[in-house]
Amino acid sequence: MGSPGALAGWGLLDYKTEKYVMTRNWRVGVLQRLLQLGVVVYVVGWALIVKKGYQEQDLDPQISVITKLKGVSVTQIKELGTRLWDVADFVKPAQGENVFFLVTNFLVTPEQVQGRCPEHPSIPLANCWAHEDCPEGETGTHSHGLEFVLCFQGIKTGQCVVFNGTHRTCEIRGWCPVESSTVPVKPLLLQAKNFTLFIKNTVTFSKFNFSKSNALETWDNTYFKWCRYDPLSSPFCPVFRIGDLVAAAGGDFEDLALLLQERSYNFRTATHWWEASGVEARSLLKLYGIRFDILVTGRAGKFGIIPTTITLGTGAAWLGVITFFCDLLLLYVDGESHFYWTTKYEEAKAPKVTSNPEQTEPASAPPHLAAQVP
Repeated sequence: MGSPGALAGWGLLDYKTEKYVMTRNWRVGVLQRLLQLGVVVYVVGWALIVKKGYQEQDLDPQISVITKLKGVSVTQIKELGTRLWDVADFVKPAQGENVFFLVTNFLVTPEQVQGRCPEHPSIPLANCWAHEDCPEGETGTHSHGLEFVLCFQGIKTGQCVVFNGTHRTCEIRGWCPVESSTVPVKPLLLQAKNFTLFIKNTVTFSKFNFSKSNALETWDNTYFKWCRYDPLSSPFCPVFRIGDLVAAAGGDFEDLALLLQERSYNFRTATHWWEASGVEARSLLKLYGIRFDILVTGRAGKFGIIPTTITLGTGAAWLGVITFFCDLLLLYVDGESHFYWTTKYEEAKAPKVTSNPEQTEPASAPPHLAAQVP
């Protein structure tokens, strides 16, 4: 086992205390002041003012969104004739959600009934020359990577039949007549850009028991019927024109509708009914349009002593790191580091005490005093 003397020899039992030394090294002094100034600017300017480090914050509010679209449009096509489209037709799904699909173009296949008919020539692998090209029972489903694509609109009957004067295709059992692939080049519902969208959201910060809505609180029941959102004149009106929303996102409504149509952004829906003969029939709609996602975020904060203390404590810690860094430069990097080392770290010893108190002599007596002793 080691003795106290051995431990003392290793310096394990020594006590170290701070000693402040004023050095006339302007290079280190300038560096220290610049670093301290940077820490003060960071803590006050960035951490406290910009990032609001003095606040307690609630970043996970409860959000509710209500949407309502209004507008009508008229189309005139061969399959449907003149038809009026209202909210129930051009908005999918039903209103009230924070996500909706606004129809800008469509392809209609009216009065379909289940039976046997030739497949459309535009469908992959639908064209044929003989019955052998149409295996009975095949659905045309094939694998494309990890996805399965349904090519045919029904089940092959094993017959190769005439589609028109130039094409022969496989006969299928399904909804007939089959859907065409010819989509109107110009969107049929371009008037949708003039529709109005009412968006009301409520954000609740449960941590602070505080709620906020984007709609103006007013006793005028007609206000929301005639107001339109404008960042300058009506910033609290939650009624937006669809064309203005697309323009604010940096796009053009017609160009966006054509782009999504070219990229086949669509889905199908059908209306079913029973005819007098007891046969089920349907009208199939292939809808193209723009999907709107209403995303609402919120953040609330108020003064708190704990985050303020943490921010200021972090700044104080950085000031301590700067002092430690400048000490390293003086003691290990500077050309006069040996001088600074011996000046900063001085060994202090207690006076030696003998058995005779009168013979006590300070261990570190100056030479000129020792010479005066008789």
